[in-house]
Amino acid sequence: MTITSLENDKVKKFRKLQKRKYREEYNEYIIEGHHLILEAFKRGAILELIVLEGKDTPVPAPYNYYSYEVMKKISAMDNPPEVMALCKMLDIDNDIKGDKILVLDEIQDPGNLGTIIRSAVAFNIDTIVLTENTVDLYNPKVLRATQGMFFHINIITKKAMDLVLLLQNLGIPVYGTDVCGGFDVRDLEPEEKEKFALVMGNEGNGVRQSIKEQCTKNLYIEMNRNVESLNVGIAASILLYELGR
Repeated sequence: MTITSLENDKVKKFRKLQKRKYREEYNEYIIEGHHLILEAFKRGAILELIVLEGKDTPVPAPYNYYSYEVMKKISAMDNPPEVMALCKMLDIDNDIKGDKILVLDEIQDPGNLGTIIRSAVAFNIDTIVLTENTVDLYNPKVLRATQGMFFHINIITKKAMDLVLLLQNLGIPVYGTDVCGGFDVRDLEPEEKEKFALVMGNEGNGVRQSIKEQCTKNLYIEMNRNVESLNVGIAASILLYELGR
């Protein structure tokens, strides 16, 4: 049977999940496209597949067929994919794990957050910490930008000021970022890269001053003087690469 009505209870719920408050209320979210679904299946996150009528299911999971008109209303994309999935939010214990930590403080752009998560996995970060006022991890644009990598890393949330104290108590050096008067990341000693927490700040304001003042060092990337700053996603990727060398 194909569900064709926008008044169907499932469809109403799926449409609600386009908003953060309902994702948090239900502890569920929607992903779109085969690649994300395959990664979600590996993690055991899929509750139900949402399949366009006449199309195959990419993984063994409960499913229902939906008309194109309904899929278009459920999807956050202009052109809906052939398959979506209802997923449960990741089970996390909110503990910092490992010696290489990335702190994202008030990152606002979904594409930036997704890109940074993807780079964090690529450069072997153990835990990503999202502070208050950071864009929702389960925002559809974030999920697409991660290319499924958010299923492969420990991601937790903490209040920024509590976090700095926690890291210090754990004996983890905290590196902020500062384009004015920072320390060239290329000049770090090998032992300074073995254990660290790198803080990346808001797109417009950078790392907040109250955090900078508590950091072990504030780093910067040497570049052409005609360039004032880099996109935070690009800057984070370069810094993570250098810290991983």
